[in-house]
Amino acid sequence: MQYDWLIVGAGLFGAVFARQMADAGKRCLVVEKRPHIAGNIYTEQVAGIAVHRYGAHIFHTNDEAVWRYVNRFAAFNRYTNSPVANYRGEIYNLPFNMNTFNRMWGVVTPAEAAAKIEQQRAAHYTEHPQNLEEQAINLVGTDIYEKLVKHYTEKQWGRPCTELPAFIIRRLPVRFVYDNNYFDALYQGIPAEGYTALAEKLLDGIEVRLGVDYLADRAALDALAAKTVYTGPIDAYFGYRLGALQYRSVRFETEVLDTPNYQGNAVVNYTDADTPYTRIIEHKHFVFGSTAPGTKTVISREYSAEWAPGDEPYYPVNDEANGALYARYRALAEAEGRVLFGGRLGEYKYYDMDKVIARALECAAAALAGD
Repeated sequence: MQYDWLIVGAGLFGAVFARQMADAGKRCLVVEKRPHIAGNIYTEQVAGIAVHRYGAHIFHTNDEAVWRYVNRFAAFNRYTNSPVANYRGEIYNLPFNMNTFNRMWGVVTPAEAAAKIEQQRAAHYTEHPQNLEEQAINLVGTDIYEKLVKHYTEKQWGRPCTELPAFIIRRLPVRFVYDNNYFDALYQGIPAEGYTALAEKLLDGIEVRLGVDYLADRAALDALAAKTVYTGPIDAYFGYRLGALQYRSVRFETEVLDTPNYQGNAVVNYTDADTPYTRIIEHKHFVFGSTAPGTKTVISREYSAEWAPGDEPYYPVNDEANGALYARYRALAEAEGRVLFGGRLGEYKYYDMDKVIARALECAAAALAGD
């Protein structure tokens, strides 16, 4: 065997795991089906602007060890995620905060806002919520639910809120302060040179083969290494023998526009039912302190869709049926022995980037300890 580890997938989990193994003196081969590294955090230059090809990614964490780790490979800017919601031309700040409540009801003090929410909650309270709609109204009342939650959520999941399980939103962020910072995180930002540059530094000195479909040539690739890390869909690894897990996918329409500033913010969510897309990303505003220089801008409209074979799976459908099916696949994975399943697809779990890094570091440390 030529390598100690075959790592399937050059996304964040695979790149971090490969870095740890290489630093420990292990021989690694990374194979990637796509023609580029970095997985869904891949950024590319379009009209001189760093475009997040697979949707917006803002790094945020309260984990100091992860923050120190990632700063070994990238300098981060000071971008702070402050999205806004557009409901039929009405603009609201997110997350739900005093600016949101003032725009919606004209209230000024936290006490007034809390009283308004409590009044609506009490009038429509459900003792044991059976679906997302009942749960959301229990949390934030009817006005916020109708304008900022209901239609956006239904577009995201392709199902009425009355058919979605209540546990999807065990809580909604409600902050009685005039602060538009979306993430409750000590550390936040975007790599100044883009996420692709971050992935390049993680994989520096490690052999990477692009355009390689592991599942199409598994036997030959497995023969190259003693052990394998697999970050693709777990059900695909087993040939969907137990059935296919469900995902939501996202379709992007990206345009270069002849205007220096299209919407004045990096992220604008469209929370009405009539707008077919969920949000518009204007990529140049991810550069902290940008005054939208240049004569052009790049925007991406995001359309949520049911996943079908050939599409990119984005969000696991975390209902009871899919949870039970994943548990059966997980049992098969644990019996594989020489294969470690990791990442969003390998573990059928939506991960924030800091949690992906923490998990990859944990798996790498355990693997090295077991050698």
